[in-house]
Amino acid sequence: MTALSTEKSGSDEFEFEYGDAFAQHIETFQPTFAKALVRFNPEGDAALNARQTTRLKRLSDYCRGARQKFMFELLVPPTKTQLDRVGGADRYDRHIRPALMLDTIRVLQDSGVEPDIWKVEGLHSPDDCERIVEMARRDGRDDVSCIVLGHGADEEKVRSWLQIAASVPGFIGFAVGRTTFWNPIADLLAKKITREEAASLIADRYGEWATIFELAHHAQANVV
Repeated sequence: MTALSTEKSGSDEFEFEYGDAFAQHIETFQPTFAKALVRFNPEGDAALNARQTTRLKRLSDYCRGARQKFMFELLVPPTKTQLDRVGGADRYDRHIRPALMLDTIRVLQDSGVEPDIWKVEGLHSPDDCERIVEMARRDGRDDVSCIVLGHGADEEKVRSWLQIAASVPGFIGFAVGRTTFWNPIADLLAKKITREEAASLIADRYGEWATIFELAHHAQANVV
């Protein structure tokens, strides 16, 4: 099972890495999922959002026509006004971002953007996760699922996000990158540890995430 990125790396605006040849690039590699990482704040730059939506609908239409699975990685970065309103990034994540995520999913769905999987930033309550799943699956989109991101957060926050997401039906997995590999890779490059030690540390950390998610997921299933 593989996922192929379609976005131009390092760009704050979603653009195709291979321009008009994005479809040929997907067809060359035939991934399980064509993936788009998108930064979208519905209260942000309206012109930017409109440009991104047009490109994303083009990608979505292609995927549906080609029977290609589509994974949408949604980041909702705060505006300065939003940060000022609540007094910082942590309060933004807890009190503003969940509603903005819902608005973004609804706006994109209404514009014809139809992912098979929404890959979303971690949330601090099961209720918020449930609302995300409900929005993702509204109006007959019953086969759509969600994955929770680590988003480079610290270990404590990642553990909490995994446990919360896994407890909610509709969240089927996780994607935790930097929190898994960053420190071991940094130590390897600094020649503090060997390649084998780095690989072992990364494997152990990933195994920890998988165990946390599976235990919470099975606990939820047994309750249901």
